[in-house]
Amino acid sequence: MGFHSKMIDSNNVKITNLKITAPGDSPNTDGIHLSNATNVNIIDTVIGTGDDCISIGTGSTNIYVSGLKCGPGHGLAVGSLGKRPDELSVGNITFINCLVTGTTNGCRIKSYHASPVLTATAITYQDITMDNVANPILIDQHYFSKTNPEQSNVKISDVHFRNIKGTTSSKIPILLNCSTKVPCDNIELADIDLKPLAPLTAASLSSACVSATNLKFGGTVNPPAPTSCTPN
Repeated sequence: MGFHSKMIDSNNVKITNLKITAPGDSPNTDGIHLSNATNVNIIDTVIGTGDDCISIGTGSTNIYVSGLKCGPGHGLAVGSLGKRPDELSVGNITFINCLVTGTTNGCRIKSYHASPVLTATAITYQDITMDNVANPILIDQHYFSKTNPEQSNVKISDVHFRNIKGTTSSKIPILLNCSTKVPCDNIELADIDLKPLAPLTAASLSSACVSATNLKFGGTVNPPAPTSCTPN
C-alpha cells in the first residue's frame, strides 16, 4: 500500500481532526505525504501507521504541524530527500506540540547519497513528547545509501530541536549523521531531556555527531550533547 494521504502541487491547505490508522508492520503506509506543497497547516491529527506519520518531501515550504499524535510508525519526517535528480529544496517547516508514541524514530531528517544539490533549511521541532521512541532526534544523510560512495548533496541548516522530552529505547537517542561533503550547519539542541527505558540506564545513553558546524546548545541537554562534530 502507498501513502494514505498525499498532497502534490498544493497551496493553502488546512487539515484538522483527521485520523489515519494502519498496522504498525504495514510497509510504505505514510500517513500524510507532501510534495511541492506550500502553506500547509496540519492541526490536531491522529496518525498511526507502518511508516512516517508525516513525511515532507521535495519542494515543500511553509509547513506547520501542531497537535499531532503519532504512533505507531516512523515518526515526524522531513524527507527522504534527494532520491531523484529533479527534486527541489524544502524549508520553513515546523512541528510543534506533538506526541510521538512507540515509533522507530521521532524527529527525523533524511537524505540519500548522490543527491542533486538541494537545501533543507529553517526546520523546527519544538515541544515534542516522546514515549518509547527508538531514535528521538535523528539526522540521517545516509538513508538507504551506505553502498554508494558519493555523499549526499543536501545542505541541512538552521535546524532547531527545542523542548523535546520523554523516554527512549535507544542507546544513542541524539544522532546527527550528516554528509561529509556538505556538513550540516547551525543545528540547535535546547532543553532536551530523554530518559532510558529498562534495561537501559541513564549512564548508558549518549549522543553522537558526524560532520556538522556551528552546533548550538541551550538549557539542559540530556543525554549530554556531542562535544565535537568536526567535518571530515
